[in-house]
Order: sequence, then C-alpha cells, then structure tokens
Amino acid sequence: MYSIRKKLSIILVASSIIAILLTSLFVNLSINNTFNKYLADNQTKRDIRIVEYFQEVYKRDGKWSKNSGSEMMHEAYMSNYCLTLLNNSKKQVWGMNPNDISEKAHLTKLNSENSGIYTSKYHEIKSGKNIVGYVVIGQYSSVLLSNDDINFKTSVNVSIAISVIVTLVITILISLYISKQFSIPIKAVSDMSVDLSKGNFNSRSNSTSNITEIESLLTSINTLGEKLEQQDLIRKRLVSDISHEIRTPLNILQNNLEAMIDGLFPITIERLISLNDEVIRFGKLLNNLNTLKKFESEQIPLISEHIDVKEVIYSVCEDFSSVLKEKNITLNYKVNNEVNYIILGDKDKLKQVFINLISNAIKFNKKDGYIDVATSKSNSKIMVNVKDTGIGIKKEDLPFIFERLYRGDKSRHEIDGNGIGLTVVKNILLIHCASIEVKSELGKGSEFIIEFKNVENI
Repeated sequence: MYSIRKKLSIILVASSIIAILLTSLFVNLSINNTFNKYLADNQTKRDIRIVEYFQEVYKRDGKWSKNSGSEMMHEAYMSNYCLTLLNNSKKQVWGMNPNDISEKAHLTKLNSENSGIYTSKYHEIKSGKNIVGYVVIGQYSSVLLSNDDINFKTSVNVSIAISVIVTLVITILISLYISKQFSIPIKAVSDMSVDLSKGNFNSRSNSTSNITEIESLLTSINTLGEKLEQQDLIRKRLVSDISHEIRTPLNILQNNLEAMIDGLFPITIERLISLNDEVIRFGKLLNNLNTLKKFESEQIPLISEHIDVKEVIYSVCEDFSSVLKEKNITLNYKVNNEVNYIILGDKDKLKQVFINLISNAIKFNKKDGYIDVATSKSNSKIMVNVKDTGIGIKKEDLPFIFERLYRGDKSRHEIDGNGIGLTVVKNILLIHCASIEVKSELGKGSEFIIEFKNVENI
C-alpha cells in the first residue's frame, strides 16, 4: 500500500524518465541522420568538384599523362580516399594504392558493418559530349568521418546525456513538489474524515491549496465538520429539552398526587383542574411532536389550490386583534390591495405558518411594541416579511432556530413554548417549495422573510 504522495511521485518520475529517454533517442537519431546526410552531400559535391577539375585538366592539355591532375593525390591522401585516372579505354594513367590509407590512424568508418571494405565509384570525364576518361574515387566507407567530425558527434552525444541527467534531476524535484501540493491537503482531508468518524466533530483542517477541486474538498470537509458539530450540539440540546419538557409536567403531577395521597394537600376541584391542565399541556407536547413527525416524513396530505396570500394574512391578523389590543402591540400590514398575490398551496397549512410567526412576534415582543407585516411581488416571487421589535435572537442561535425543540437564550425559556413552532413553519414551507430566512439582532427584534413562487407566471 502506497501513500498518495509516493504513488504520485513514482508515476510522475516514471512518466518523465520515459518521455525524456524517448525524446533523447529521437533527437540523437535525428541529429545523426541529419549529420550523415550533410556528410554525404559534401562527399557528392567533392566528387563533382574532382570530375570538374579533371575536365579542366584535359581541356588545358588536350591529352592524359602521368602528371595529369597528380597534385590531387596529396588532397586525396589527407582526406582518406584514393584516386585513379583512366583514359577513355579504361586503361590506367596513374593511380593511388588503397593500402596507403588503410592504416592511417585518423581513418574512421561511419558504418561498422562496412568496416575494412574498400568501395570505389567510376565517374565519367567528358570533353563536350565525348567521354575522354574516367576518374575512380575509392574509400573504405560509404561516408568518411574526420577527427573533427568525430569530436562533433561526441560533443553532441555528451550534451544530450548531460541534458538528460539535468532534466531528470529537475523533473524529480518538480514531481516531488507537485506530489506534495496534492498529497498534503488530501492527507489533511483523510485525517479529518477519520477524526469525524471517531466522533471528534471539532476537528478542522487549516490546509490550503491553489487547486480548485482540492480547495473545494477542503472547504466541504470543514463545512461538514461544522455541521456535524452543530448537529451533535442540537442532538444533545434536543435530548435535554425533551427531558425538561416531559419531566416538568410529570414532576408536578407526581408531587401533587403524592401530597394528596399522603393527606398533605386536600383533594379539591381547583387542584384537580390544575393537574388536568398539566396533563393537557403534556398531551399538547406529544401532539406537537407527532405533528412534526408527520411533516418531516411528508405524511400530511396537502389540498393544493390557488390562494391569495393577502387574504390569508388578513384573516390571521384579524384573529389576533384582541390579543394585540390586550398587550398594547401595534400590527401594521402593508400590502397593495389592487394586486393579487396568487400562490399554489394548502390554505389551512399556510395559515398555520402565519399564525406561528405572528404569535411568536407577539409572544417575544416588548410592551408597546410593533409588528410590521409586508407582502410584495416580483415577476417570479411573492415575498412576505414579518418584522417585530421584540427581544431578538442571539447571533450564535440563528442557525438553529428552525431545529426541533430549540430555544436559545434564557429569556426565551422563561416564555411559554416548546420550540416546535418554527420547525413546523419550515417544514410546511418546504413542502410548498417555499423558503424562509431570518434576520435578527439581540434586543432589537427579528425579521422573517418568506419567498413563494408566483404561479401567475408559471
């Protein structure tokens, strides 16, 4: 089993070595072929120059003699080839001995398979259109290499070898760096996921990456950690709140009943009514939990119809008129009566949404406070804002207010409620494909913003 860094490094280095070796091989072959072609072209030009020289000699002398072109012997000897001059009958006028050049130390054959094989070529010498003789050019290889040629080829091969070594070193260093850029953040994600699986929900990764996908992965795993930590906190608080909500009425019932049994409290109608109220409160809690369960499992049947939101909110506001007057809270409803705010949904369920929101706005408001309800419309959306001047919500509690049985600060615990209302609101809106968000500042009130789809443009 390899680490991702080791595996990635091996792949990068192996791929780079193969690519560099193949490139070096092709470059070497290309240079050799080009150089050989260059030598062959020079040799062809040499042969043409020699023929042209003998043509000039014949034109000058008008015949062949043992001195005709003999000055070329020195050049031929120094350049490792042999010359033989023949007349038009192919009889030798003069010629060099191939053995004179066979043992020369600086003679090198290009092709090893032709080593030691003497080859010669006949070239016609013409005067006008008539053949007046032949010059035979012989050598021990099809193409000859001088010391300078050998040194040039050696230097090229050495340069290629050095380039390969330097490139490999640089490639290995770059591969290690690149693999590090990949492996460190991925290892951080792996370590964090292990911590999360062990229940260490406060684990976070501080690694960063300039690779979009890896940075997104790091962000996602950190977000997952935050949400798991929040859910763990909510779970613990949920257990605590449920325990508190159930224990309180049960303790009251138990203490009073025990006191009545022991004769400490007289059994009166008033006391029995009080105990019955606790039973009713306990029953309401269970009913609310059951209702919430149905909403979360989408078992509540919806009677969908076209509804004017304006009329639903008017109805709810009217229902709260006496409570508002009793608590001296002013409710302002801003709406354009000439506009229809049509949505598709269940009228009774949506009415419950606005009842819960306005009820909370009244419950957590201040004396002589205000509640502003506004309905607005755009091409694709219908928005409802419910704003109050109440006690507000702490910033750290805002992400959790729609969770079951969640009640953040102590002041909210002092007010009657079980923390289910907003959870029901959100679930009703979800099954209506609507959204809700909240803005709040402690001591300055809260604002709930609901967005519905405008069915008039669907």
